[in-house]
Amino acid sequence: MEDQAAESPYDLILKNVARFIDLNDEEKKLYISLLKKGSAKRKEFVMQPGEITKYEYFVTKGCLKVYSLDRNGVEHVSMFAIEDFWTGDMASFIGQQPSTYFIKALEDSEFLMINKENFERLFKEIPKFERFYRNLYQRSLVSYIKRANQGISLTAEERYEIFLSKYPHIANRITQKDLAAYLGITPEFLSMIRSKMSKS
Repeated sequence: MEDQAAESPYDLILKNVARFIDLNDEEKKLYISLLKKGSAKRKEFVMQPGEITKYEYFVTKGCLKVYSLDRNGVEHVSMFAIEDFWTGDMASFIGQQPSTYFIKALEDSEFLMINKENFERLFKEIPKFERFYRNLYQRSLVSYIKRANQGISLTAEERYEIFLSKYPHIANRITQKDLAAYLGITPEFLSMIRSKMSKS
C-alpha cells in the first residue's frame, strides 16, 4: 500500500472523492483548480464565532478541533478532524450566517479549502458533485444523531470505549482535557474511567 504521507494533498482529496463518485481527468483538473491551500500553526484559530464560514475544509496534515463554549465558558468539542477528514460549519457556510463555533489547530495543520462561489460553480460544471456532498452531509448528520443518542443512552465509560474503537488513530493525538470535552465529562472523571479500565 502506498504511504499516505508521501501522497500530495490533491491525491488525498481525489481519493476521498473517489469513494462516492468517478471523475475523469478533466473533471479532476477543474476540481483541483477550485481548491485553495491553507495552513494553521498549533493553537492558531482557523475560525471563530461571529465569523461567516468562508470555506469547507479538507485536512491533509495535522489535527483541527471544532468546539463551542456555553454561557459558563465550558468547552464542548463537536469533532476532531485529522488527515482525510472534512470539517467546517455547514450551516454557516450554506446559509452564510455567523458561526457559533471555533476551529482551532491542535497540531501544525494543512488543509485544502473550497469557498462558496467555487462550491456553487462545482455543482454547475460537474453535477455529480451534488451526490458527493449529499453523501458527505448525510454521513455527518447520521454521525451527529448517533452521538446525540449515545449521550442520552450510554454511560461515559461506554462513550469513551466507542471513541477508542472508532477513532484509535485520534486518541493518542489529543489531550485528556480535549477528549473529556468531546465526551461531555470532566478530565478528572475521564482519568477515573481510564484508571478503572486499566485495572480490569
